[in-house]
Amino acid sequence: MSRSATVAAELGLKLVVPEHGGVPLTASLCYRDDDPYAIRMSFHVGMDDPVEWLFARDLLAVGMQTPAGEGDVRVWPAPRDDQDVLNISLSSPFGQAHFEAPLAALSEFLMRTFEVVPLGREGDFIDIEGELRDLHRWA
Repeated sequence: MSRSATVAAELGLKLVVPEHGGVPLTASLCYRDDDPYAIRMSFHVGMDDPVEWLFARDLLAVGMQTPAGEGDVRVWPAPRDDQDVLNISLSSPFGQAHFEAPLAALSEFLMRTFEVVPLGREGDFIDIEGELRDLHRWA
């Protein structure tokens, strides 16, 4: 059985609440080479199970330079006067949340994921035969 490489980090975010400033909270980031296109962001918000969001690693990389994403997850850099923040917007049928995340910490996390799976080489880390076997098993 092969072992998966994982990159993990804890990240301090600010939940942007209009007219109330920001509410600090912590998110866990996780990247695994056996799911090379995805980043998982988990929030512990007082429930038994964390709230988890799954989004594309490329979305985060592009969003550091220019607005990226449509729908559930959007990412965009802060205005020029606040270069150390990355904005992340998450939407679901239950509501929407806007977070400000430290750009340096996210950039460092992203660089560590590129050390595990280089950008553009994600397909080399997917077991196509295994995925097809799993699909046939469930069909």
